[in-house]
Amino acid sequence: MGGLGGRIRRGRRGGLALLCGLWLGVSASAAWATSGAERTVLSFEQAVSLALSRNLSLRTAQLEIERAQALLQQARAASLPTLNMSLNYTRLDNDRILGSGDMQRLVAGANQTSGNVTVSLPILAPARWASFLHAQDNRRVAEISQMDVRRLVAVSAARACLSVIAQSRLVDVSERAEKTALAHFEYASQRLGGGVGNRLDAVRAESELELTRSQRALSQAALVRSREALGVLLAADQSVDCRDAPSLQAADQLADELRQASESGHTSPLDELAHFRSDLRLWQARAWASARVIRHGWTDFLPQLSVSFAPFFQDPPSIVQPQLGWQARFDFSWSLFDGGLRYGIRSERWVLHRQIKTNQQIAQLQARSDVRSALSTLLSASVAQAAAQRAAQRSEEASLLSMRAYRAGISNNLAVIDAERRARDAATAATQAEDATRQARLELLIAAGRFPSKESPHG
Repeated sequence: MGGLGGRIRRGRRGGLALLCGLWLGVSASAAWATSGAERTVLSFEQAVSLALSRNLSLRTAQLEIERAQALLQQARAASLPTLNMSLNYTRLDNDRILGSGDMQRLVAGANQTSGNVTVSLPILAPARWASFLHAQDNRRVAEISQMDVRRLVAVSAARACLSVIAQSRLVDVSERAEKTALAHFEYASQRLGGGVGNRLDAVRAESELELTRSQRALSQAALVRSREALGVLLAADQSVDCRDAPSLQAADQLADELRQASESGHTSPLDELAHFRSDLRLWQARAWASARVIRHGWTDFLPQLSVSFAPFFQDPPSIVQPQLGWQARFDFSWSLFDGGLRYGIRSERWVLHRQIKTNQQIAQLQARSDVRSALSTLLSASVAQAAAQRAAQRSEEASLLSMRAYRAGISNNLAVIDAERRARDAATAATQAEDATRQARLELLIAAGRFPSKESPHG
């Protein structure tokens, strides 16, 4: 009987523990849903600025600069004086004595203490001096590389933000289409219930309603992915929303400048790309650094000369080593033949320089092509946007007129469904055309090196 009671009590405690566990699980799920529902909403400018302050790629670029600075310190140290100190204690089994009688001389004591301080200074070290200059060039390349990373981060954040804005507007279009389809379905159902309509009209209206719901769900899924991508760029462990689409009017002004320059034959912004685009400046810096390494190649064939001075003490003194003294030494070294190593290094440097120059030319040609393509895309996108907006307005008006005619009994259900579909497709096309124009403006600014601008907080 006691065993049965114990099992009952244990069962009750187990059931209570199970209920507590379920309650904690539900609470955790609710808390997770609440935290997931919280979403940061930023403007376009805020998203770009925050990306430039928090993106992890910029931290990597900054660490690369610090690494270049450390290498610079290493290269500089090889050209500066060095100071070394050493102390030694030696214990022998006995004193070492030379001679006998009055002619005994201590050669090495059983307990020996010695030490010295050595100061070394390179007098002639052209290769070391050249390495220091090359390390300075590499640090400058790392700094320009960080600028280019900043540009890429700003561009990625801007594109992600525009993608979020476009997907949000597509969701709005889908929701408006769903409301229209729902009103149509409710009216068809009322007619069917009142004995005026027919089952075919109601089924068609319901099919159109479900289709709009499906499109809205797909648009919302794409919006979630865009928000998550923006959150990753901002180093945020949550999705980030972006509102307030930018006008990017500077792209229109730049397009006018490009057209006027092409018509008049004056200096074009294409000729100033190397000044505005950090990637072209990076290639230019790399080419300069590689050329400087080649120019300093003659230092590898020169000798090296260094001097050192070392005061010392020896206790006890010996026959050959006084108790106190000093020594100065000049070291001269000259590699006369190294098996062709230096010639191989020089050939490698020339090949690397030619590769960099070739890549620089490719980058310059690609940059000019990007500007021309972006300009042409912007002109075409502007025309397409205007036409798509007019089509959306007319399709919306046609949908309203078709619904009125259907309610008045002078049109059929197929005409209403067709008008709703055309209105939804036209609204979607207008939203996509607007996003394409905005993207084209951004791409023109990026291609010309005007985004991010130097005046902006994220420039």
